[in-house]
Amino acid sequence: MKRLVLALIATYACSALPQGYPSKPISFVIPFAAGGDSDLSGRNVAQHASKYLNNVPIVPVNRSGASGAIATMAVKNAPPDGYTLLVARIATHAILPALESKLQYKWNEFTMLSLIELNPYMCFVRSDSPFRTAAELLSEMRKNPGKLDFSTSGVGTSQNMAVQYLMALAGLTKDHAVGIHYKGGGEVTAAVLAGQVHFACNNAPTVIPQIKANALRALFVTPTRLAELPDVPNAAEVGYSDMNKIVGWTALMGPPGLSKEVVDKWVEVFARLAKDPEWQLGNARLGGIAAIRSPAETEQFVHEQYELYNQLVTSLGIRQ
Repeated sequence: MKRLVLALIATYACSALPQGYPSKPISFVIPFAAGGDSDLSGRNVAQHASKYLNNVPIVPVNRSGASGAIATMAVKNAPPDGYTLLVARIATHAILPALESKLQYKWNEFTMLSLIELNPYMCFVRSDSPFRTAAELLSEMRKNPGKLDFSTSGVGTSQNMAVQYLMALAGLTKDHAVGIHYKGGGEVTAAVLAGQVHFACNNAPTVIPQIKANALRALFVTPTRLAELPDVPNAAEVGYSDMNKIVGWTALMGPPGLSKEVVDKWVEVFARLAKDPEWQLGNARLGGIAAIRSPAETEQFVHEQYELYNQLVTSLGIRQ
C-alpha cells in the first residue's frame, strides 16, 4: 500500500511539472485578412518554423478589424505561455500607436521575438508621365503648389505617410500636393495607371509587375535596389536617404511577460530560419527582404518606426 501511495505521488508530481516548450499547437494571430503581407509572411514562417519545434503545428489565425487593433489586443491579453503569438505589422505597432490617442495598447507592451522581413516601398508615376525622376516631380510641386495629386488608401496609411515624408524631406509642406484617398493599396496603384492621379508610393510587390510591363515608371525604391529592377535607384541614390526608413515590415511578438525559455526557443528558431533556404525562397517569392534580428534589435527597430510616424502624425496634425 505504501509503495502504491508513493508511486501515485511520484506520478502526480511528474504530471504537474511544466513540459518543455512547445508541447501543443501554437497560434499565430494575424491582424489582417488572408492574402496580405502579414498573412503571407506569417504563414511562411509557420510552415518552416514548425520543423525546428519538434514538428509542433503552428496554426495561422486571421483576425482582422480596426486596422489590426482587435488581433493585437487579443494577443496582448493572452496568457504569456508562448502559445498565442502576434504577426505584427507596421500598422499595428508604428502607425496606429502614433495615430490613435485612445488606442488600448502601446507599441512596447509586447515581448519582441524577432523582426521577420522588410517589404520594399516604391514611388512611381505612369510610364507616359513627363516626370522621369524624383527631382523633376518635386521641382514641379515646388513651382506649382497644389497642382499635382497622389493616391493613398487613407490619411493614416503608409501610402499617405510616405508621400508626406518625402515632401517634408524636400522642404515642402503638406499642401504642395493633394492626396486623393481610395479604398485599398490595389486602388492606389490603379489610380496612377488610369491617369486619375499624377503619382503614388506603395508596397513594391504590388507595383513591380506594372513596372516590368512598362505601364508605370519607378522613381526610386526603399530600402535598397531590387534584383528584379536593378536600374531603379534607392532613395539614398536620389538624394533622400531618410526615405529608406519607409518600408513595410513584419515581426513576431508575444504577450507581455513571456518567459526566457520561450524567448530563447524562438531566438534559436529564427537563427535556424535565417539559414533555411526554403524559408528564404518563400520570403523572396513574396517580395520580402529577410531581416531576422534579436529581440533587442527588433525592439529598437520598432521604436524607431514608431517615433518616425509619431513625428509625422504630429507635424500633419492628424492624431485622432
